[in-house]
Amino acid sequence: MTETDRTGTPAAGAAAPKPSFDLGTGPGRVLVWFYGVFTVAAASRAIVQVILDFEKAPLAYVLSAVAALVYGFITYSLVRGGEKARRAALVCCAAELTGVLVVGTWTLLEPSAFADATVWSDFGMGYVFIPVILPVTGLLWLRRAVRV
Repeated sequence: MTETDRTGTPAAGAAAPKPSFDLGTGPGRVLVWFYGVFTVAAASRAIVQVILDFEKAPLAYVLSAVAALVYGFITYSLVRGGEKARRAALVCCAAELTGVLVVGTWTLLEPSAFADATVWSDFGMGYVFIPVILPVTGLLWLRRAVRV
């Protein structure tokens, strides 16, 4: 614990506590908004597709559900804040980027493997490429958060 004087200021020679960094402020607030919207969009899409047409394209629909779970967890982590949440969100953003790159490449090289599109198909072209931009932006923001 840091020693303080009567005004609450750290005493001379005492180490000042590191300021906390709220992940959901500033540009982080925009990330929270986008991840929240994508959570709802991907989850809604997956739920409808699984209920109505699961046998048509099970791989695509399961991948959309996985995307929704990843988006939801990142949204929660950004809102929660703290170092543990930052690290968890960092891992999830890296996994998300890997998923977008793998699924995006797969859908271009072997389109017949997907009877229907996923959120990550064609690197998120159906969503104006936001699914590939979002994890890169998230990774940059979360890496910046550790330096503050």
